[in-house]
Amino acid sequence: MKSKQWLGILLLLVCSFLWGSTFVAQEETTVEPFTYLAMRSVVAVAFLTPVVFINDTFIKRRFSKPSADRKKTKEPFLGKTLLIGGLLCGVTLFVASAAQQIGMYQGTSADKAGFITAMYLLIVPLLGLFFGKKVRGLHWLCIVIALAGLFLLCMTGGLKEFSLKALLSFDTLRQMSISTCDIYVIACAFLFSLQILCIDKYSPQVDCLKLSLIEFSVVSVLSIIAMFIFEKPTVSGILDSWVSIVYAGVLSSGVAYTLQIFGQKYTNPTVASMLMSLESAFAVVSSIVFSFVMTGTPDLPTGYEAVGSLLMFTAIILSQIPERNKISSESKAVSV
Repeated sequence: MKSKQWLGILLLLVCSFLWGSTFVAQEETTVEPFTYLAMRSVVAVAFLTPVVFINDTFIKRRFSKPSADRKKTKEPFLGKTLLIGGLLCGVTLFVASAAQQIGMYQGTSADKAGFITAMYLLIVPLLGLFFGKKVRGLHWLCIVIALAGLFLLCMTGGLKEFSLKALLSFDTLRQMSISTCDIYVIACAFLFSLQILCIDKYSPQVDCLKLSLIEFSVVSVLSIIAMFIFEKPTVSGILDSWVSIVYAGVLSSGVAYTLQIFGQKYTNPTVASMLMSLESAFAVVSSIVFSFVMTGTPDLPTGYEAVGSLLMFTAIILSQIPERNKISSESKAVSV
């Protein structure tokens, strides 16, 4: 596997960890959905703006190789492709995040929301077929394994005894019933799939940092408009949740979504969706660490959660097995 592919995998793993840890912080917030989304997006823009400026002004100039063509044609700060890509990524991210926030605010549990949202594991390759993206048979198998792991990880929170009888009981299956608030989260899964495909299309063509900045600028503007139309935000309410907002704004939004753009630049979108779905497993790990720090007693996962996490990691490892024809072609190239 090429070094850039490994870099993409590493970046998406870090991205998944940051998203997973944000679930713990997000549970502490008391503000309404659009207000929360607006504030964290504004923080993300405030964080990314100096990063983009420093990268464009100092880092690029210092490490880029000078050339005669480059001196003649100065690269514009904002190109047409960058603006279109940022706008599309921002709109899809806003609608997807808003749908998820509204669904959870109206009653969808965090576990259930995590499982439904991660259905983009299946939706991304299906949508990708319409855009000419081929999916290997092994990847379809990995998707099935990962979905089974997600079910055990996200939908069995009330089960302590590890048994097939308990897993298939009425109380467990009842958690899979669809209510009105769940429809928002189902829509969110489709919309996040579109956002992943948008990133896959534009990240190889443009400056990834600028793409992330424009993406969150769009989310900020749309969220603020929706916040004042549908909600009644208060300064005191926002300040009460400032820790969660800053954490989500800097790490989950500013850092993680930027890593998503860089990671997808070198990663197949189907594999990328599997890597990013690990946020559910990392949410469990973060919950254990947080409970230990706060109470001194770790909130250990159930047997179902442990097996679910193991299945998801197994799916990720299997998805990295290269195709036989690629192995043979690479070996021929080495021998020559």
